[in-house]
Amino acid sequence: MFALIVVILLVCASVFVNGWTDAPNAIATVVSTRVLGPKAAVVLATVFNLAGVLLMGTAVANTTAKIVEIGTGHDALVTLAAAQLSVVMWAVSAWRFGIPTSESHALIAGLMGAGISFRGLEAFNWNEFKKVLIGLVVATILGFIAGYLVTKVVTFLFRGVKRQKANTFFSWGQIVSASLMALSHGAQDGQKFMGVFALALVAGGVYPPSESLIIPLWIMLLCSTLMAIGTSVGGYRIIKTMGMDMVKIEKYQGFSAEIGASACMLGATVLGIPLSTTNAKGTAIMGAAAARRISNVNWGIVKEMLVAWALTFPACLVLGYVMAKLFAFIF
Repeated sequence: MFALIVVILLVCASVFVNGWTDAPNAIATVVSTRVLGPKAAVVLATVFNLAGVLLMGTAVANTTAKIVEIGTGHDALVTLAAAQLSVVMWAVSAWRFGIPTSESHALIAGLMGAGISFRGLEAFNWNEFKKVLIGLVVATILGFIAGYLVTKVVTFLFRGVKRQKANTFFSWGQIVSASLMALSHGAQDGQKFMGVFALALVAGGVYPPSESLIIPLWIMLLCSTLMAIGTSVGGYRIIKTMGMDMVKIEKYQGFSAEIGASACMLGATVLGIPLSTTNAKGTAIMGAAAARRISNVNWGIVKEMLVAWALTFPACLVLGYVMAKLFAFIF
């Protein structure tokens, strides 16, 4: 029971940190274009993150829970505890430098590293892991392409519209697109951590094992609330990096980036493919900025982000392995 309580507290910490360091990506552009202030954007993100959690099913949650076969009992709880601590350590370290990282990849890599410490490569469910690789391609490559193409289409459609009138339209449009982005984040990241939360209760014997995870409403509400609190506490540093330092964009580009990223994320959610909100939104913003002028992208900031993204998998895999060995000794 003590181990289960530790795991639940660490899952809650991971959800809070996700809101602190990852959820702000969903509202970065609507703040940077000054359509909404940070407080109003956080409220909007809270409402639509919850909507994404409640309305988009549990396909991503089940995929995340099945990537590593952990079983039940002591070893399973140690695996989950190690993975969650890895997420927290990596995310907070990146936040300290204002670098957006993928908690999705940190979570998956942490689970993999912890699973290896007990069962080796046999712990992996390779069929489910393939979906992660597909999600990486969707978020990184299709995110950029979607942001670029939507921006080009919007530019063509509004080529004869006066600038003031277009700005008024896209100010309202960005509220809609930012809401869609927040809903997409809840559907993706909210589901991942809900899946781990439910998995912890199964591993601890609170819920019986089943082929498909059943996630009660109270877990959905708890995860959404913790994510919202995290965003309100520390999100502005990530908003500044994503929406202000990395690119110089206008309202129509922010709208285009959010529409492009949301389309990729919602499509992946329906198919049960976990992907990174940070990667999808970040590359969509790059694509939207590059559609107007390639020099609008601050490639120095982009380089820092790409390095952080590349390091996330190996670093969190090692962290998960080491933490699992340490927790096995303690418990």
